[in-house]
Amino acid sequence: MAIITASLLEALRTGFKKTFEDAYASMKATTFYTDVATIVPSTTASETYGWLGDFPDLREWVGDRVIKDMKESGYQVLNKEWESTVGVKRPQIEDDNLGIYTPMVQSMGQSAARHPDILIAELIKNGNANECYDGQYFFDTDHPVYPNHDGTGTAATVSNYDVPGTSPGTTWYLLDTSRPLKPFIFQERKRPEFEAKTDPRTSDAVFTSNQFQYGVYARHNVGYGFWQCAYASRQPLNSDNLDAAMQAMMEFTADGGRPLGIMPNLLVVPPALRSAANKTVEVMLGDGGASNPNYKAVDVKVIPWLAA
Repeated sequence: MAIITASLLEALRTGFKKTFEDAYASMKATTFYTDVATIVPSTTASETYGWLGDFPDLREWVGDRVIKDMKESGYQVLNKEWESTVGVKRPQIEDDNLGIYTPMVQSMGQSAARHPDILIAELIKNGNANECYDGQYFFDTDHPVYPNHDGTGTAATVSNYDVPGTSPGTTWYLLDTSRPLKPFIFQERKRPEFEAKTDPRTSDAVFTSNQFQYGVYARHNVGYGFWQCAYASRQPLNSDNLDAAMQAMMEFTADGGRPLGIMPNLLVVPPALRSAANKTVEVMLGDGGASNPNYKAVDVKVIPWLAA
């Protein structure tokens, strides 16, 4: 039987923390959120992305500089707190029976690393019901695009959401992730941190319930970037509909009619469309042996959390 001392508890905390960190690092290397979201460090309770409206192109410098006012969108992302906690009974430590808790701590590390993936997947899946910087749903049929670069004039409406009138299918997504500001934002205020409460003098759980507690604490949240860098479709996933989505994205313009140069490079699908996605862009020859014009046109990412 182990005698519980301060040095034993500290060694246990250090060991659990290393187990957590190793599992966190291993899982983070496999996550997808860094592929589709811009990582924004946060230093306050929330961040306001007032510059999301537009940014002017370079022009030939003739005469004085022409100063263009950037539109204020007032799009704000509020950081949220997240936690996960497990309890270890004192007899388990006294009896050196800690092997059963190591997988639990590993799971905590994996869960902490995977959490941004889950948040981003929810953001994508609910993009047709959540507003972005222009006040419209992120995936919508009537985003306003104005004839003048400063956002004045009568706006035309542009769609980045294709839903058939009857029998809409499972949603798939086309993204341009090549830009510094990706379609989505992961805002990190505090990286996941492993914590321990093991001192009977300061922990009610230890004193009252004879339980040592280990947990994870983090602060972060997610938000939408440029809607122009994303497209959602509920049409059947095939070559023709992929072509239509790609063309629509490449023809997006900024206010004033300037082409944005959007080049979609990532097809994101739920598990139900994995086979259709691979058939559309991963197979060199189509039906009848004809060449597939969309072979390797974009990469494919299958996201389990997009399942209905």
